[in-house]
Amino acid sequence: MEMHQIRYFLAVCNTLNFTRAAEQCNVTQPALTRAIQKLEEELGGLLFRRERKLTHMTDLGNLVRPQLETILKQSEQARSTAQSFLQLRDAPLRLGVMCTIGPVRFVSFLSRFGADHPGIEVSLTESIPDELINMLMEGTLDVAITTAPETPNERLDFRKLYDERFVVALPAGHRFEAMSAVPIQEIAGEAYLSRTNCEYYEKMETVLEQQMVQVEDVFRSEREDWIQTMVMAGMGICFMPEFSAVLPGLLTRPICDPPVTRTIHLATVAGRRFSPAVATFIKAVDRYRWPEHAEPSDAALESA
Repeated sequence: MEMHQIRYFLAVCNTLNFTRAAEQCNVTQPALTRAIQKLEEELGGLLFRRERKLTHMTDLGNLVRPQLETILKQSEQARSTAQSFLQLRDAPLRLGVMCTIGPVRFVSFLSRFGADHPGIEVSLTESIPDELINMLMEGTLDVAITTAPETPNERLDFRKLYDERFVVALPAGHRFEAMSAVPIQEIAGEAYLSRTNCEYYEKMETVLEQQMVQVEDVFRSEREDWIQTMVMAGMGICFMPEFSAVLPGLLTRPICDPPVTRTIHLATVAGRRFSPAVATFIKAVDRYRWPEHAEPSDAALESA
């Protein structure tokens, strides 16, 4: 059974005239008649009864008509959906973002992308890097903004987006406030509030060990707002990515001697064919000029 057979059948249903139906379908009458005869052969019975100039539907024709109308409607809906998808109208894009990436830097890109491509509907999933990679491989995400794993993965492609420094977050009045950057050695003995959802937690500990710097772990939490609120209350300092969202009044200073940085990538599955929406997103990422490092300042100045 082919779609043109269904269209011809329904045209005859509506006109009860093979000649007018052929004209509506822009085919010759013999071609329309042959298509309907073939459909009758497939269904096993007559669909129309032709008596001289009168055409009547048979019981079989009346029986299958609603079902064939549904098939034609669904086919047209599928075609319309496909056209919208390919022409970037109502085109979905599933974006994964590492949970420690703050919106300060990335939202500016998403805002421009949304304005340039209003038909692409971006849905965002936040998680840790390993989970994002798993979702990419399983196909539940199209692209992910994350760090690259230390062990190369041949099944993934990583496009570098930007480098991001780690900073020390501190309350107003802290001794680090007078510094433009905080050397690692100066952190020795500080009360330390740990962000346990940070993929660089172990690297920060390694850097401290290499520099023979010890801090006093006083609290751990996955809640970024809790950690920042405790810092502002004078309970300790914390390390955080440079472009994380910060509470008003929280101060930050870059870490130096040595600086600690991470590289943010756009991750995709190697060799996987991209949908038009995903291909458009990747091209936009490649063209976008990411801002440079922010100057050390407090949250109030950054938001001004």
